[in-house]
Amino acid sequence: MKAIWNNTVVAESDDTIVVENNHYFPADSIKREFFEDSIAHTTCPWKGRASYYSLRVNGELNKDAAWYYPEPKEAASQIEGRVAFWKGVKVEN
Repeated sequence: MKAIWNNTVVAESDDTIVVENNHYFPADSIKREFFEDSIAHTTCPWKGRASYYSLRVNGELNKDAAWYYPEPKEAASQIEGRVAFWKGVKVEN
């Protein structure tokens, strides 16, 4: 699977886990040069507290376009150390 934004592959892996129709990529499969830490957080009742990354590609910013669960609840333990995308990031084979 590939995560693509602004015509650039920002993550690529054959080992994604799908939860609620989102592909969660292993942390070591993301291209860190495009990721910036965000101060945003949200809470999911069954997954826990999510943290976000913004993407910066070719001078353009996609704020809070990726998220991850640093310490997911037990029910979501399979996505620990993984990153998912939204806000126009295309995930495809």
